[in-house]
Amino acid sequence: MFGSHSLRWLFVLTVPILAASPALAQLKVGVVGAHAALADTAEIKKAQADLEAKFKPRQDQMSKLSKELETINSQLSLGDKLTGQAQADLTLQGQRKSRELQRMNEDLQAEVDRERSDIIARSAERMRKVIEKLAQEKGLDFVVEAGTTLYAKPELDLTKEATAAYDKAHPAK
Repeated sequence: MFGSHSLRWLFVLTVPILAASPALAQLKVGVVGAHAALADTAEIKKAQADLEAKFKPRQDQMSKLSKELETINSQLSLGDKLTGQAQADLTLQGQRKSRELQRMNEDLQAEVDRERSDIIARSAERMRKVIEKLAQEKGLDFVVEAGTTLYAKPELDLTKEATAAYDKAHPAK
């Protein structure tokens, strides 16, 4: 089935793979759940608390506006007990408050997303450097993301070490 020419090519292609096998067996690998490691850092936890505190007044204002809208809607549900003018006024007032609430919600969400994105981008780059340093200290050849790994021995998991190293390198202020 195979000619001598085909066997020669098979041999030529197989030898480098077999020769590389001992080198592959000596690779040192680490696994890290980078997202989990980052989420558990003191800096991220503090940033989350700071964001919540910063935007709480606006959330409270939106909550108040939402309650006012509920009150208007409950008054409108009385329907036949209101005059035509009163019903029209309440409907107009409800529409205004509804638009205001929607705008406030969209503005708040955009601002929160923007700030959160900035924090995550900055912190992710710091975490990458921390993981790189940790890998060098442990003499690892490469580190893979835990989320994309089908199986890894628990001893290879650097997630908690990465969080601790991050907290040490970048303490929350």
